[in-house]
Amino acid sequence: RALGVVGAGAMLANVVGVPLGAFAGQVMGWRGPFWALAALGAAAMVLIARHVPHDEVSHTAVSIRSELSALRSGRMWLVLVACATTTGGVLSTYSYILPLLTDRAGLASGLVPLVLVGFGVGALAGFLVGGRLGDHRPHATTIAAAATTTVLLVALCLLSRSAVPTIVLVALLGLFGLGANPVLISLGVRFAGQAPTLGSALTVSAFNLGTAVGSWFAGLALESPLRATGPAAVGAAIGALTLIPTIAIALTQRRRSAVVMPDPGPDASAL
Repeated sequence: RALGVVGAGAMLANVVGVPLGAFAGQVMGWRGPFWALAALGAAAMVLIARHVPHDEVSHTAVSIRSELSALRSGRMWLVLVACATTTGGVLSTYSYILPLLTDRAGLASGLVPLVLVGFGVGALAGFLVGGRLGDHRPHATTIAAAATTTVLLVALCLLSRSAVPTIVLVALLGLFGLGANPVLISLGVRFAGQAPTLGSALTVSAFNLGTAVGSWFAGLALESPLRATGPAAVGAAIGALTLIPTIAIALTQRRRSAVVMPDPGPDASAL
């Protein structure tokens, strides 16, 4: 839940920053958003320096060798694969959403920022809801999010000729496509053992790697006969791959729980 709240702050950028940046780019040219981001970044530095406390947190020092031992965890690698595929599927589609909205769904370019707001609102809600659900049923949350995202991306390929279904599907993609992220980060931290900071950093790196690779394949698909639906088709394929590591993590966790469950013994029935 805590990771969901923190991650929701980043999702606010999709709700506010992306549409405003798109609007500013149309009005001021492509340099305008970059100047605005530079000014906001400088303001953020001042606010962080003044308001973030400098409390020293006492903790036991962990050697680099102990931290790197987290890389021997098979469950950790499964989480990293899931992180890469879940964002790779969603953001490879989102990176090339403009041709889908304008060329295929027939939306005016001026309405595109509003659709991006819908995606951002969905992502914001997804982080908050996913974080809450992940506290109680983490594996069911990650599996359900991956399955639903795949269905949404396939539907986006099939229904993108109609504007209204496309707008709704984009908003739902933000809700379900990124809702499992705080749960995956939490699992990465847990499976990293004595190296929780490394586990968190690796999950974020996996998110970025998946976005980069997925967007590259989506760009190639955009030039294929699929044209505007190519990125969504690539996203659906990558999103479906997320089911493999998430189901494997759930099965592994179930087996481990069965092993550590104490044996009641032959006299348990008499008790």
